[in-house]
Amino acid sequence: MTTTTDLDFAAREALRLLGPDPENWVSDRADIDHNVTIVGGSGSGSTFAFALRRAGIGRVTVIDEALDEVHAGVWLTRARMKKLRTPKNLPGPELGIPALSFQAWYEARHGVEAYTAIDRIPRVAWAEYLSWYRHFLGIPVRYQTKLVRIEPDADFFRLHLEVNGVAQVETTRKIIFANGVAGTGGPNIPPVLASLPRTLYAHTSDKIDFNNLRGKTVAVLGAAASAFDAAGVALESGAKAVHLFARRPAIASLPVNRLRGYPGAYYNYPQLPDAARWFQAWRFNQVGSTPPPDAIERVIAFSNFHLHLSAPWKSAHNQGDRIVAQVNDDVFEFDFAIAGTGYFVDPTKRPELAEFAHHIALWRDRYDAPADQRDDQLSTHPYLGSAHEYQEKVPGNAPYLKDIHVFNPAGFVSFGLPIGDVPSIRRDVPAVVARISHDLFFADWSLHEARITSGNISPDFDTSLYADAVWKQQAKVTVS
Repeated sequence: MTTTTDLDFAAREALRLLGPDPENWVSDRADIDHNVTIVGGSGSGSTFAFALRRAGIGRVTVIDEALDEVHAGVWLTRARMKKLRTPKNLPGPELGIPALSFQAWYEARHGVEAYTAIDRIPRVAWAEYLSWYRHFLGIPVRYQTKLVRIEPDADFFRLHLEVNGVAQVETTRKIIFANGVAGTGGPNIPPVLASLPRTLYAHTSDKIDFNNLRGKTVAVLGAAASAFDAAGVALESGAKAVHLFARRPAIASLPVNRLRGYPGAYYNYPQLPDAARWFQAWRFNQVGSTPPPDAIERVIAFSNFHLHLSAPWKSAHNQGDRIVAQVNDDVFEFDFAIAGTGYFVDPTKRPELAEFAHHIALWRDRYDAPADQRDDQLSTHPYLGSAHEYQEKVPGNAPYLKDIHVFNPAGFVSFGLPIGDVPSIRRDVPAVVARISHDLFFADWSLHEARITSGNISPDFDTSLYADAVWKQQAKVTVS
């Protein structure tokens, strides 16, 4: 079995053979603090920081509003699955360097046979791997740094931050949002719950004290993976009973997105016509998001778990400290409800974008869906460019939008994948980094032109190196 020390040595050796990180080639600008600011310090943010470093783009900062590394991202906080939902062998943060991969990390700790034995990556192991990746590569993350507002200027942004609770302003030329499922919207709270006291319900995005649910009757609304995960933790924490309510007559079981995984569809999907991309997103919503079989098995192992199909809540009110809900023709009482109802995407609802969100092109602005494919939820997704950049609703009104790149689920309609998850890394991180490199270079072309055509370079040798080898015509001898 290899060891952690062996892995670190192999990873260092792989980086040595790859060659040193290029020097920062981006020209400094007066009063600009950062070339790129990455919002979100978990897996995606760390991957971007490494990719930008390898592209020779310096003065990159990674910010995260979480208290510390443990609380950043979802893996040790709001994620409640036992295993990741993606295949274990998908390329990810290693960016083509095998010694930096999850497989190399896991085998160094547990052995080749142990990796072979797992079907998917354990959630806690994934969090440990990302921590190792971040520390091994020396990627600094500024925790307790919250982005409050983005103020555009001519060719840069002022970032209004709260750093350890203190207001601060910094400037940056580019922004990458690598900030997770709620990064361009927020938790989707069903209206039927919204009128209840907040003490009686939570969304799966909330920090939930499941120990407080011991001995209580709990309702879970929703039937995708996060709903089943929350139900599982509630049961394991000693809930008296858990009732899960699904609107559909059956749990979604057809993983239509999986059909797009082959290289042809994967790499060329962003170039599909709008009608094709919209149809695929609409079709996914029609079929529904599928929970993994083990998420269902986790809850049905408990006799006090009850599944309700074709059971949308008609109404709910509180009676004292309990919830009274009408579901079809039945009335139920619960001590607590959990909304496993996903997230909405709408840039106009994000406070940090408030100053210019009305300029961002949404899918409803660029594509008029057929009557039988209308979907209000999808229509508010931003219509992103090929490098995940925001685009203008009206050309010329907000040219700075091209300098904000979105690497979170808001890119689903444009790119056909849950952007920010592992499957999107291999294709989309290089595309975003390449565009940032292009934009920064051509924005300063006059400086680079002067640099690459200047005479500020010494010759590698002088003419003495080859003087003796220069052909000299033999003098002709005249015969008398």
